[in-house]
Amino acid sequence: MFIIGERINGMFKDVAKAIKDKDESVIQELAEKQTACGANSLDVNVGPASSNPKEAMEWLVKTIGKVTDISLTIDTTKQDVMEAGLGLCKSKPIINSVNANEEKMKNLFSLAKKYNASIIGLTMDKAGIPKDSEGRLELAIKLVASCMEHGMDTSELYIDAVILPVNVAQPHAKEVLKTIRDAKVLADPAPKTVLGLSNVSQSAPAGHKSLINRTFLAMAISSGLDAAILDVTDKELMDSLITAELLMEKQLYCDSYLDAYRKK
Repeated sequence: MFIIGERINGMFKDVAKAIKDKDESVIQELAEKQTACGANSLDVNVGPASSNPKEAMEWLVKTIGKVTDISLTIDTTKQDVMEAGLGLCKSKPIINSVNANEEKMKNLFSLAKKYNASIIGLTMDKAGIPKDSEGRLELAIKLVASCMEHGMDTSELYIDAVILPVNVAQPHAKEVLKTIRDAKVLADPAPKTVLGLSNVSQSAPAGHKSLINRTFLAMAISSGLDAAILDVTDKELMDSLITAELLMEKQLYCDSYLDAYRKK
């Protein structure tokens, strides 16, 4: 599974403070720790931490680049901020994200092509997030079509079926799993699938969050999930990920399979 570390996000208090104080050590420690824990890419999101998000994004990307060349997932709703981050990436970047609105697709798929970036496509549009998998798949088809129109390989597209918090949108969980399964037949090569995992447990009691995340991740892996944005420093969560992949024959069994996976 392709793992995107979620932790460099201005929504977290320590990251917000580091952005405001220009404290490189906090950001670099998070980058190195997530990489050591198995992240294949790092999500980079300024969040509400700066009144100048473009400058803050440039600072974050440069700061991370001083300690690692890992792929970065540039996470913003602002196109100028997105391009500022993409232009400084040392490795193949990922755009997080584009929804199925025509203007957004046109602009962000063009950026993906320009910077040789993969792109996360959200199954939502101006009307919001569909309640069922059929509605989500209709929007996924639009994302696939836009990807092809821009001359991109559809394997560079990650379809995000947009999981909502289980405490307010419980019926959506099974619809997301169905979307993950069915997205594989939308193109050849198939688009990949991704989840922003922590959304499923948002606002749940603290003692339940990790359990909800672990359980849903295992279910999503069994449905064919290719990638996830998650807390890679959560050892129990990562143990569940590794074990689920083992049971789906994506890893070879040995008695020390957890250690073997982490040493790869």
